[in-house]
Amino acid sequence: MQIPKPSDADKDRFRAVVPDNPEVAVKPMFGNLGAFVNGNMFAGLFGPMIGVRLSDADKAALEAEHQTLPFGPEGRAMGGYVGLPEAWSDNEEQTAEWVEKAFEYVATLPPKAAKPRSSKK
Repeated sequence: MQIPKPSDADKDRFRAVVPDNPEVAVKPMFGNLGAFVNGNMFAGLFGPMIGVRLSDADKAALEAEHQTLPFGPEGRAMGGYVGLPEAWSDNEEQTAEWVEKAFEYVATLPPKAAKPRSSKK
């Protein structure tokens, strides 16, 4: 499976729409970027595409009003995430609005528990 690599401009655009909040951590993921709160990813970059994890109501509203995309590798989209419309690639304000909704939703979820480290035998 080929994972698309984002350009520097894609990474800059992603960082620009992620909320400026001390609880947010932006980390590299498989050559792309992910934005996390409490250890849970709320937005990700997959090549040039930004995907978000929304409440069921917000996801349904977004999908009803706009042409969204599956988020992740072709045929293996990430469950619970939706790719924001390609037409928004130049609309930072609209993208930031939905990334903020994703942050607010995921911030209400329980913190992700750290996986125990396996001991080497």
